Amino acid sequence: MSTTDAELEVPQSPARLSAGPGTGDLALTSAREARVGDVIVRRLLPLRQRRSVGAWCFIDHYGPMSVDGVAGMRVPPHPHIGLQTVTWLISGNVLHRDSLGSEQMIRPGQLNLMTSGRGIAHSEESPAEHDPELHGVQLWVALPDAQRHVRPAFEHHAELPAFGAGGLGVTVFLGSLAAAQSPATAYSEIVGAEIVARRDAAGWDAADWALTGHAAGGPDASGRIAVTPSHEHVVFVSAGSADGEGTVLRTGQLLYLGTGREQLTIAAAAGSRLFLLGGVPLGEPLLMWWNFVARTPAEITVAAGEWASGRFGTVNGYDGEPLAAPPLDAARLTRPR
Repeated sequence: MSTTDAELEVPQSPARLSAGPGTGDLALTSAREARVGDVIVRRLLPLRQRRSVGAWCFIDHYGPMSVDGVAGMRVPPHPHIGLQTVTWLISGNVLHRDSLGSEQMIRPGQLNLMTSGRGIAHSEESPAEHDPELHGVQLWVALPDAQRHVRPAFEHHAELPAFGAGGLGVTVFLGSLAAAQSPATAYSEIVGAEIVARRDAAGWDAADWALTGHAAGGPDASGRIAVTPSHEHVVFVSAGSADGEGTVLRTGQLLYLGTGREQLTIAAAAGSRLFLLGGVPLGEPLLMWWNFVARTPAEITVAAGEWASGRFGTVNGYDGEPLAAPPLDAARLTRPR
C-alpha cells in the first residue's frame, strides 16, 4: 500500500503511563487520519518521537468500511525501497500485483509479504467482484542496514501458526511468539500477531472491568501471552475494546510496552481483535519519505529520480497510471530527527 503523504509521522508525544517494576515503559498515543487513494486510514506509527518499534516502522489501520457497489481500494503502482510490506485483512479481499510479475488475491487470515530490498513497485486494489466490506491493516518492517539492498521478493502464506492463551486466540503472521513460528521471511528478531478474544475471562470480575473504564458486564476473554524480555512491543485494537496491562485500549490508540517484560496480560469483550507487534529495538536511524525507508537524504533523492525514470519496472494488469512522487522538500529531509 502507498500513502499520498510525504510526511508520514504522527505529530504527538506519547502519554507516559505507570508500569510495574521490571516491566518496562508504557506509553499511549492516538492515531492521525491519512489518505491512501480513496481510503481514509488511522496512522499509528511512525511517531515523531518514536520512529520504530523493533523493526516495525509503519502502522495503518483502515475500515471496517462498506465497499458494496463502489470501486473499493484502488492504490496505483508505486515504489518501495528498504522495507517489507505486510498486508493483513480482517474482512474483504484485495488483489496484489508487482513488478516481479506476482499477482495474488489475499483474504482474511492470510499474509501477503513483499520485500522491497533495493527496489520494487506494486499496486493493490479491490477486484471487480469484491466482498461488500473491507477492513485491514498495512504494516511496514524496516530492513536492517545489512539486508536493505537484498533482492526484491514476494510471498503469500495461506496457512499460519496459531495457539490459544486463556480465552484468546493468537495467530502469528511474522516472526515468533511463544512456541509459534511464522514461515514468512524475516530479517530481524521480530513478532507480528493478531489476537482475537473468544470467551473465558477467568481472573476478572465485572467491578474491576468497569473501574478500568469499560462498559459494565465484565470482559468475555482474558489471557497471558509470554513475550521476549529483550523485545519492545506495541498493541492496538482493530475491533472492540480491550485492557492491556491495565490500560484501556480502543480503536485508534497505540500502547507501547518497553523492554523487560516477560508476559502481556489482555482482557477483552468477545469478538474484539488486537494486534501485537514487536522485536529487538532496531538501533538504527531511519529516514522515511513517501514510500521509501532509507538512511540518508541522498538515497531518497536517488530513489525518487529512479521512480520517475522507470527504473523500478512495470506493474502489469493495473488499469490506470502509476503514482507520481510528491515534490521533494530538502529542508524536511534534513531536519533533525
